[in-house]
Amino acid sequence: MPSIESLLAVLRLQAVSDGRFRGDSLPDGPVIFGGQLLAQTIVAASAAEPDKRVKTVHTVFARAGSPEASLELTVEPLHQGRAMASSTVTFWQRERGIARSQVLMCAEEPDCIRHADGAPVASAPDDPRARQVDQESWEVRYVDGVDIRNPDQVLPPELRVWTRFAGAPEDPIISQALLAYATDGFLIGTAMLPHAGVGQSQAHVTLSTGVLSHTLTFHEPCSASSWMLLAHHSIYAGHGGSYGQGNVFDEDGMLVASFIQDAMIRAMHEKSKL
Repeated sequence: MPSIESLLAVLRLQAVSDGRFRGDSLPDGPVIFGGQLLAQTIVAASAAEPDKRVKTVHTVFARAGSPEASLELTVEPLHQGRAMASSTVTFWQRERGIARSQVLMCAEEPDCIRHADGAPVASAPDDPRARQVDQESWEVRYVDGVDIRNPDQVLPPELRVWTRFAGAPEDPIISQALLAYATDGFLIGTAMLPHAGVGQSQAHVTLSTGVLSHTLTFHEPCSASSWMLLAHHSIYAGHGGSYGQGNVFDEDGMLVASFIQDAMIRAMHEKSKL
């Protein structure tokens, strides 16, 4: 899995011309991880509106991308105002679109009203019962030892995960990008938890899985180098897909972000296994 240096490297997009960028991908597997595209979307949109921060990003993953080919990104402004701005970020590979995002940007505003959900009960990241899956600089702790890869583990469709990126710079754009990267990876496995004989270890083996769309909204600034709790809940699964939501809390219990995801989960056809 990627080091913090390699993660930061793919977030350094090369400006080709006004609103056009070129980027590389992490060599993590046969296809580009959707979280990488979410992270690069945030970087590209922020470059186009440096006086604002990303509020919401909604991404549709139209085609699988190859990590072996370079990425072309286009940023098309839709609206540029004093308090709000919006743009479309499209990823191209070999002249074919593979993903497209709608990005809402906002300037800082004072509170008019304020409330937020509180964090769910969860043991600390260093709890000995947590299942530790450290991937170089991306540290992951599964609360209560839940294993979404295990098809024999049957639990309610809820998953709590602590995550942080050790060594990440204290940069607000990079922190948003790395948090976006982390939110993409767990809701499919959460949807599988209630079903005996089904686990994420079967993905791309006997099951065809993939994220179809992902929407992420930031509520508060975050620090990717500090522990954050991702609380997942899968609301529905059926008709070859799943739908779930998640909230992100910092170590003090402050709600910093929320996300929803549509995904594909279906039996793999025999010819797809060849």
